[in-house]
Amino acid sequence: MNDYGSSETYQYYELPFCRPDPVIQKESLGEVPSGDRLTAALYKLNFRENKVAKTLCHKKLEEDDIAKFKYAVINDFYFQIYYDDLPFWGFVGKIEDNSWTLEDKSPKYFLFQHVQFEVLYNGNQIIEVHAIGDPNQVVDITKDAVIDVEFTYSVTWNTTSATFDTRMDRYSKASSLPAHQKIHWFSSGDEGEEDKEVGWKYIHGDVFRYPRNKSLFCAVIGMGTQLLTLVFCLFVLVCLGILIPYNRGTLCTALVILYSLTSVVAGYTTASFHRQFAETGWERSVLLAGIMFAGPLFVIGSILNVVSVSYGETAALPFSTIMVIILIYIFLTIPLLVLGGVVGYLFRSEFQSPCATKRYPREIPPLAWYWKTPCQMFLGGFLPFSAIVLELQHLYASLWGYQIFTLPCILFIMFIILILLTAILSAGLTYIQLSVEDHQWWWRSALCGGSTSVFMFAYFIYFYARSSMTGLLQFFIRYRLQCLHVLCIFLDAWHGRLPFFPDVRSIHSPSC
Repeated sequence: MNDYGSSETYQYYELPFCRPDPVIQKESLGEVPSGDRLTAALYKLNFRENKVAKTLCHKKLEEDDIAKFKYAVINDFYFQIYYDDLPFWGFVGKIEDNSWTLEDKSPKYFLFQHVQFEVLYNGNQIIEVHAIGDPNQVVDITKDAVIDVEFTYSVTWNTTSATFDTRMDRYSKASSLPAHQKIHWFSSGDEGEEDKEVGWKYIHGDVFRYPRNKSLFCAVIGMGTQLLTLVFCLFVLVCLGILIPYNRGTLCTALVILYSLTSVVAGYTTASFHRQFAETGWERSVLLAGIMFAGPLFVIGSILNVVSVSYGETAALPFSTIMVIILIYIFLTIPLLVLGGVVGYLFRSEFQSPCATKRYPREIPPLAWYWKTPCQMFLGGFLPFSAIVLELQHLYASLWGYQIFTLPCILFIMFIILILLTAILSAGLTYIQLSVEDHQWWWRSALCGGSTSVFMFAYFIYFYARSSMTGLLQFFIRYRLQCLHVLCIFLDAWHGRLPFFPDVRSIHSPSC
């Protein structure tokens, strides 16, 4: 008797099945270390002799017996039988989830009281054996009450063209256990291979569970969409010659105007995405999107302006310019943000989950260190960063030095490469995360996509240390502005998760 959820084995008659008297056990030196304790069963499978509804025994199950069976059903216990040296498996019972009903939403537990044996043979040789619990002949063991059970079995013999030499091939190709349930093998060799192949299928009822702090999550998605749109429009204007990248005054003006105009994108994306999770609360998400980047920008800008004024720095913004920016934000950015939110709420797309979400979340198994968030963030950030690091040197020299960046089209191509690499890596890392049965993928996929900004910030520290910039003012201004730059890139690269959101749905559609 094996537990589907761990590497544990139990003797078959530890559960109150029909048992012979006496119980005959067979043990060998190789079976004992592996946990196998073979015992004789009451099933009689005579060669080419069909049987229909053969009674195995009548048994009165007490409350303790019911509790044992229920525990076995809850933990997906299955038994292993050998016939003509061929191993095959069968489940103890099944669980029916009633979360979709309007009455009793608690799950029901059923014990298989009838087992159907199907045997394939060729000539006088047995080729294949299966044991299937009949779902139509079950006993409800949800309540711990005394019940009388009649255990029965049937045997069906059919011919096959497969030869005796090839009868073991199917064991090397795939498991004989049903693929729709989560199987944890007790032999360590098979366990890893099975989990790697179909581990994501086991969590189809949890993978579309709503993320934590969904309002904040939707706000970050909306702001990231806005910044992505802003950067794309800026590159298009520069490549078309409408904007001159080395005219920083015009460039900053364009940034302010584009940020205000693209705020409608943030409102629309935030509200429409939030609407897929809940009917109400989209206003809060839109409000968070409005301050997600503008809030840190205002705080850091105010501090930098005070420091610049105290040092007599010409970078200090005059009061009139500050008021113009505030008025633009109040009378242009905020109305467009709200307009986008209203439009996104009214014309939202419905969330079509291919799988029904279970009432209770599935427990996530212990993960190795290389499957956890820090390691995945390192991989998701380092690889895209390594692809753009050479171009980043010229960009920082242009931002913080006096060099002029004269190849904006090359920078645009590198930006597209960054987005594509981030999307591909985020999709791959999320698939790996689902394969190890970790269904909390929403925030982690976003963190992996935005982790490139952490490497960019580290490279800025390296760039600053190698430059000729000295003094507290230089460091303070560059450090604060780089924080904003990293925040922008982080929110931008956050969209590494969006391209594969439909892929997650398509992955799990066949398993539902």
